[in-house]
Amino acid sequence: MLRTPTQSIVDRFWQVAAIGIAALVLLPLGAILWIALTPASDVWEHMLATVLPGAVQTTLLLMLGVGLTTGITGVATAWLVTMCNFPGRRLLDWALLVPLAVPTYIVAFAYVEVLDYTGPVQSLIRDLFGFRTSRDYWFPEIRSLGGAIFVMGAVLYPYVYLTTRASFLIQSASTLDVSRTLGASPYGLFFRVALPLARPAIAIGISLALMECLNDIGAVTFFGVKTLTFSVYDTWLNRSSLGGAAQLALAMLLMVFLLLWLERFGRRKQRFDSGSAKHRPPTRFDLPPFQAGLALILCLAPILVGFVVPGLLLADRASRRLEDALSDGFLTTIWNSFSLAAIAALLTVLISVSLAYALRLNAKGPLKGAVRLASIGYAIPGTVLAIGILIPLATFDNFLDARMEAWFGIDTGLLLLGSGTGLVYAYVVRFLAVSYGQVEGGFGRISPHLDMAARTLGRNSGQTLTQIHLPILKPVLLSAALLSFVDCMKELPATILLRPFNFETLATTVFEAASREAFEEAALPSLAIVLVGLIPVIYLARTSASSFRTRLSKRQAGPAV
Repeated sequence: MLRTPTQSIVDRFWQVAAIGIAALVLLPLGAILWIALTPASDVWEHMLATVLPGAVQTTLLLMLGVGLTTGITGVATAWLVTMCNFPGRRLLDWALLVPLAVPTYIVAFAYVEVLDYTGPVQSLIRDLFGFRTSRDYWFPEIRSLGGAIFVMGAVLYPYVYLTTRASFLIQSASTLDVSRTLGASPYGLFFRVALPLARPAIAIGISLALMECLNDIGAVTFFGVKTLTFSVYDTWLNRSSLGGAAQLALAMLLMVFLLLWLERFGRRKQRFDSGSAKHRPPTRFDLPPFQAGLALILCLAPILVGFVVPGLLLADRASRRLEDALSDGFLTTIWNSFSLAAIAALLTVLISVSLAYALRLNAKGPLKGAVRLASIGYAIPGTVLAIGILIPLATFDNFLDARMEAWFGIDTGLLLLGSGTGLVYAYVVRFLAVSYGQVEGGFGRISPHLDMAARTLGRNSGQTLTQIHLPILKPVLLSAALLSFVDCMKELPATILLRPFNFETLATTVFEAASREAFEEAALPSLAIVLVGLIPVIYLARTSASSFRTRLSKRQAGPAV
């Protein structure tokens, strides 16, 4: 079908807009590279000799521990709820997701309160056995690398659980049944058939968990673990060396790209997980009473550790400070968090629609690569992103202030950074991938025949989007906005580094109160973040195993459009 000149111009507009958005997303990375290679002073040798080796070693050990913890926990629980029958399985199927509602920094300060020397656990031990000081007994130190691994593993394992459970569900029942016919035991079926088929999904889940691990700054600060993220923060703020922080950020980016490669490699092989064109749900094992009880305990343990214990502690501490809920300071903090998150969520959805629609109109040439680059922000740690955003925005603010002062005698100050624009920019870049994934999936379910019919009736691409696609995509757009909103509410590293002066959000209030060990003061904002974080968990829980299998069966039964 021939396009009119007007239609061609509108189509070209979407492509130019998508490439421009990708350039804005990549701008922070370019700024980091520039400042790292041209620092104000020669600090690279000092970083190589003092900070970098220890920070890299600690970061790698932390990632190794978190990878093992999340991998074992996520795979084991996914196998039990997918392939075994035991009491409470249906409830645990979605309950295993709830630790995702609690950010790592909140769980970290909760366990510091519970397991520290003055906490209830060690106090009970001293009372029971008559110990007087910490020298009289041994207790694992929570403020350590092991404590950070414990906390992050308890919170981040659902990433592995989600991807692995999906892989187990789509594995052909015929493949598993044939293995049973050949005499494979449940253990043999798991290790020799299901686990090898699920390896790409496991790799994806672990890589996502490690990206979150690399982004964390709250938990490692509370535990005194000097990772690369902590070193970037410390070098920038405490040592006043932006060039040194940028050089450390480059080391972090190398790890990020390695994780991205791992995730892409796993996703490339994921197409081989399913064994046949026809899907039939696998037959579950009926566990005997003892094994059923053991399976129940194994599935309950990560929920108790990652959600119930910190949740009960927060509820208890928050109940002692309920009067703060109506204080001006707390209400202002809530408003700051909600307003920034709402603006960022709206922008991410609008940008996601622009990117996905531009790719729908023309998936050839540089556009496809530009859209893929635009969604890379989720993998960039918040501290790295903050440095990359600070440099260009501060340069623009200083340039504008100098010009306005010279031309009109007006002092504009830090117009973008001081107004929170830089923070919204960071949120949009970091969480654009979350929204884009939802929107792209929604567009994929709309038949191209609708576009062709609209063009036949004289609608250009803009009219087709507003009159056809957006009404159909309303539920998807709401979901994308919701997920982006909650992620922005919980974001800590970029918020700490880019917030305007005297500007507090729920996340920064928790971080600063916990840093002063004012745990009761941090409990109420922490509980608010957790309650908001439950929203996407409920959304994920709605994607039950049965609905997943139904969608998969429909996709496999129907012809590709």
